[in-house]
Amino acid sequence: MNTLNLCLIGFGNAGRAFCEMIMKNEKEINQLTGNQVKVTAIATGSKGCLLNKEGIDLKNALNEIDTYEKFLSSNPSYTSSKAIDLIQDSTADVLIELSTLSIADGQPAIQHIETAFSQNMHVITGNKGPIAWAFKRLSKLAADHQVQFLYETTVMDGTPVFNMVRETLTGCKILSFKGILNSTTNFILEQMEKGETYESAVISAQKQGFAEADPTMDTEGWDAAAKTAAIANVLMNGDLNPESVDRTGITNVTASEIKSAFLSGKKIKLICEGYYEHNEIKGKVSPCKIDSNDIYYNIDATSSILSITTDLMGTLSILEHAPEIQQTAYGIYSDLLTLLKRLR
Repeated sequence: MNTLNLCLIGFGNAGRAFCEMIMKNEKEINQLTGNQVKVTAIATGSKGCLLNKEGIDLKNALNEIDTYEKFLSSNPSYTSSKAIDLIQDSTADVLIELSTLSIADGQPAIQHIETAFSQNMHVITGNKGPIAWAFKRLSKLAADHQVQFLYETTVMDGTPVFNMVRETLTGCKILSFKGILNSTTNFILEQMEKGETYESAVISAQKQGFAEADPTMDTEGWDAAAKTAAIANVLMNGDLNPESVDRTGITNVTASEIKSAFLSGKKIKLICEGYYEHNEIKGKVSPCKIDSNDIYYNIDATSSILSITTDLMGTLSILEHAPEIQQTAYGIYSDLLTLLKRLR
């Protein structure tokens, strides 16, 4: 039985849930792929770093983070605080890139991935930044080094968006797509429909964990723009980035506009779009009025939807109902299983 060693950059909620998932499903991984996996390196920004080429004691590592919010002495620590150093020293087989998104340039995640490729490591990323900013270049680099590059969880958690197109829509050209892809803005708009002010809706989203302390990445449409760029780059061979997407957030949507729309049988939703215009791929994010007979009308709270229009198969829509951290972890886990199957 072969063993695949994993190096994790980032150990937030998704990374910890992923580790719990591989611990729980160890036998299933062996049965499905004929392999076993070990986490041998973990880098965090503030909780410490671990390196144990024999395999990190994940149960203790998870307990330490839950109890003390940092790594203690149950696992060998790693002295450098630089993720790049850990990637190079880990000699792992796979990089799991889960660092915090930088909407401005996709760094340092892009550099992490480039470093992994230079070490002939496969890469699984849950960070949309590299896909939104450098997808073509990173894909070519992976091909040049003959390693795998997987990124399913970057747009709709574990929902098989990219895999669905790649594996089941053979021969189809993607002509356009449309979606509701940002949970925070969807929740805020829904609360405003119920009578809350914009400010109180943001606070409600923060209390329930949907919004960050600074919600502007969501409310100003940056997260949605990054997802739009990522989808266009992967599915339409685009060359977009978040700054090139025509972006309007929800900060200027007023309660009176929402009430007026609702009274006329409509709802306002933040819509992501990708399409061709004069043979050029364009991306757009903007608040739109949705009719009550439209499938998008009932996509509420933290649910998401993506519709893909093709030349041969028409339009397909895929809906994710109220995802939690389990669905994000599954996206990373499913990419790991895909990688293991490809390496057989």
